[in-house]
Amino acid sequence: MGYDGSAFAGWARQPGQRTVQLVLEEALATVLRLPSVRVSCAGRTDAGVHARGQVVHADVPNHAFAPVRATLGYRLAGVLPPDVRAPRVQVAPPGFDARFSALGRRYAYRVSDTAYGVDPLRRHNVLWHRRAIDLDQMNTAGRMLLGEQDFAAFCRRREGATTVRTLRTLHWSREDDGVAAASIEADAFCHNMVRALVGALLAVGDGRRPVQWPAEVLAAGVRTADVHVAPAHGLTLEAVTYPPAAGLAAQAGAARRKRELT
Repeated sequence: MGYDGSAFAGWARQPGQRTVQLVLEEALATVLRLPSVRVSCAGRTDAGVHARGQVVHADVPNHAFAPVRATLGYRLAGVLPPDVRAPRVQVAPPGFDARFSALGRRYAYRVSDTAYGVDPLRRHNVLWHRRAIDLDQMNTAGRMLLGEQDFAAFCRRREGATTVRTLRTLHWSREDDGVAAASIEADAFCHNMVRALVGALLAVGDGRRPVQWPAEVLAAGVRTADVHVAPAHGLTLEAVTYPPAAGLAAQAGAARRKRELT
């Protein structure tokens, strides 16, 4: 599914806040004629973060689902607000869990470094960085961060949660309109990790920090105020990958185990 995160307080339900989870659950409950529906997602995005490749699952009784199975996507389109869409709805295979069965998530972060700012039509999903950035320098710095690492220095810690992740891709390129876009893929991301990585690489790209600085921060393993978390609106969840159906349950079990570096 996709959504424009501009008017949402993030994915997860929060008292008194408009969130993507709340809007989707209310829409599903309406269409399925149930008192309530609970959904789980592949990646819980923060306030202002967008998605066009979010994956969600819901366990619903067959008596509610069967009558609308063929038209559920169409019915949701008529109930959901225009900043949320569910273009594909299907029955999940056995053992599927949107979060824990995932093999990886891919985000994009988009930056305009032109003197005049951002195209007004893209102001909600592109950051204006007021200094020119060198993508070659940023890519050199990004390659030093790849692999299985403890990303504690780039994460907001949560009690009992691990910060060990496998970063597979961190690469910047120019899109056709000149916008600089980072493609960032990992098995999973901890809170604020993508935006903190982007903030560190922007400091390299505009010359405020040397190329080796992000790797030095990573090695120190301590969250520091020197790493500025990039604003949320430049970030989009682009895609989530899963194993073949036969491996979904096993992947979910493996993902639930707490990881430590060996």
